[in-house]
Amino acid sequence: MHALIVVSHPDKSSLTHAIANHVAQGVTASGSQHSFEIADLTAEGFNPTFTQEDSALLLSRGTPPADVAAEQARIDRADALVLVYPVYWWSFPGLLKGWIDRVFTNGWAYDDDMEGKLVKKLERLNVHLIANGGADMRTYARHGYFGAMKTQIDHGIFGYCGARVASSELMVPSDAGFPTSHLDAAHAIGQRIFAAPR
Repeated sequence: MHALIVVSHPDKSSLTHAIANHVAQGVTASGSQHSFEIADLTAEGFNPTFTQEDSALLLSRGTPPADVAAEQARIDRADALVLVYPVYWWSFPGLLKGWIDRVFTNGWAYDDDMEGKLVKKLERLNVHLIANGGADMRTYARHGYFGAMKTQIDHGIFGYCGARVASSELMVPSDAGFPTSHLDAAHAIGQRIFAAPR
């Protein structure tokens, strides 16, 4: 089984990158038959800008640009998709949101036909979300931010495409044992990605 781990942070020495690396180590530790690929959107120079080509694709009037087709092929090779990202303004960083906007296209992630019927095309895909937040959990709870993020991301993006969100974690500095606890939790998530359901 193969996991695609997508990380969106400009600093390779960041906690976000360390979390992604620990997820990868957990996948490896779960068995030699499992593999991973880390997609570092910043280092790879992914362009998040939604272009006229992307707009044509949305309307089923074009073919995917080469960079979009390459990302879709990466996901097609994966049995699990893991997104690791810092929380910026209570959501994804712009780079990761642009990746979603451009890659999860009509005709590939879903089909929106002329009669308004939605066909979800990513039902085979398990998704794991790991958000690295800066505020404490009380702030997220008091203002409903984490619930809003789950509605927007878990349901609004992945539910729309039929992908199953197998885990959705929010790690914050107020967690006991921070930051080591985040790395331990990431390793455990990696180990569980391909574990048989109980």
